[in-house]
Amino acid sequence: MTDIGSSVIAKLKREGNEFEILVDCDKAMQFKEGSCSLDDALVTFDIFKDVKKGEHASEHEIEKIFGVKDKRKVAEIILKKGDIQLTTEYKNKLREQKKKQIITLISRNSINPKTNLPHPPQRIENALKEVKVHIDEFKNAEEQIQNIIKQLTSVLAISYELKKLSIKIPAEFAGKSYSTFKRYATILKEDWLNDGSLSIEIEVPAGLQNELLDNLNNIVHGKIEISEVKKN
Repeated sequence: MTDIGSSVIAKLKREGNEFEILVDCDKAMQFKEGSCSLDDALVTFDIFKDVKKGEHASEHEIEKIFGVKDKRKVAEIILKKGDIQLTTEYKNKLREQKKKQIITLISRNSINPKTNLPHPPQRIENALKEVKVHIDEFKNAEEQIQNIIKQLTSVLAISYELKKLSIKIPAEFAGKSYSTFKRYATILKEDWLNDGSLSIEIEVPAGLQNELLDNLNNIVHGKIEISEVKKN
């Protein structure tokens, strides 16, 4: 278990009641990802109504709402389904990781239109600092790229090539596929057909096209119609 001095609160609201536990921020997030044990993530097995007031949840409340008496199992539920208070240090670490992902994406998918050569990662990082780009540690890197590119054009000659694709997905895979489109591409047009299938037009960075199609094929198993929409 972690020392109480470096702990944060994880909380879960159920049936109008709030339950709190003390955890290590980094290890609790690792536990949610499946890379840390519960015992390492917890500071104590105590279940609180209010940690700051030192108010414990009663055994009656715990059993009534969670259906178990075992505080360890309750702590596991709170960690898996509740909210974890994130430290500034942890947020900074997330932001740094997201910045590296964004730099990699831009370097992989963009070119200097003056030379037709890719921009080195260090040049992109320097440009990010110069324009003071805000990076959201909780958003996917792909979701932030377009806005960041717009900001970088003020200090960097940069062309981020986009491909426009028209895709049709059968009804049985349409719902599952939609989140993949949202993750990798900008949806320009969508049409849910009478048979439940999805006809969609998207814009995707050229360097992410293969990754997008690989992810889609894992869902639809080849049952997909794709055509590139030529630019006028």
